[in-house]
Amino acid sequence: MKKIRTYAIVDYLKEKKYCTIEELTEHFQVSTATMYRDIAELAARDVVRKVHGGIAFQDRQSDRRIPLSHPFQERINWNCKRKQIIAEEAMKRICENDILFLDSSTTVYYLAKLLETSNFSSLTIVTNSVMIIQNFYKYPSHYVRIGLGGSFDVQLNAFLGQATLRELEYLEISKAFISAFGIDDDKVTTNHEYHAGLLMKVLEIARQKYLLLDKSKLNRSGLFKISPGRAFDEIVTD
Repeated sequence: MKKIRTYAIVDYLKEKKYCTIEELTEHFQVSTATMYRDIAELAARDVVRKVHGGIAFQDRQSDRRIPLSHPFQERINWNCKRKQIIAEEAMKRICENDILFLDSSTTVYYLAKLLETSNFSSLTIVTNSVMIIQNFYKYPSHYVRIGLGGSFDVQLNAFLGQATLRELEYLEISKAFISAFGIDDDKVTTNHEYHAGLLMKVLEIARQKYLLLDKSKLNRSGLFKISPGRAFDEIVTD
């Protein structure tokens, strides 16, 4: 039965090209845990490719012609108009002398891009996002910019792990801006264990906490809990 299902998953993906975990579990009427096991088997055989929140069909003929883009780069372009709206709204929460934490999500990256052209007289930016750190030179030169080190996670394009957590221990954060895989039944979740650990620590430290989510992430749940939704001062969405 399992073998028949995995063949069916591949056929389904050939048609759809990309599917979320939620869509697959609903279509095949199996549990999330079962679907993750099936995906792991297919990924190990290099039949499918894991992407954020789901899987994509691994088209070998296309792969020989066009290199696969980085998963983080793919996600930047998903729902970009919604992310821009959210970023513009989040900018209204930032004030002079703030010490900001910006996470490694693509939604928060849109906020980081707006900050590059901001004109605060005093602002500190703390992040574990490699993409934001790479663009530190674009920010006003008088801004304090702190990049957290640690173990590099290629899918999230971010630094995570114990070293990152230790660096956070020495910092004060006035406002944290983070995103997540989704929120459902007042539970904010992600599919990455170490990412969840980092964000839990950030939420302990930050005086004000903002969750940035586009509407596609509402009523959606990942594997690892970050916090209750009520732990945030505000959820900023489109």
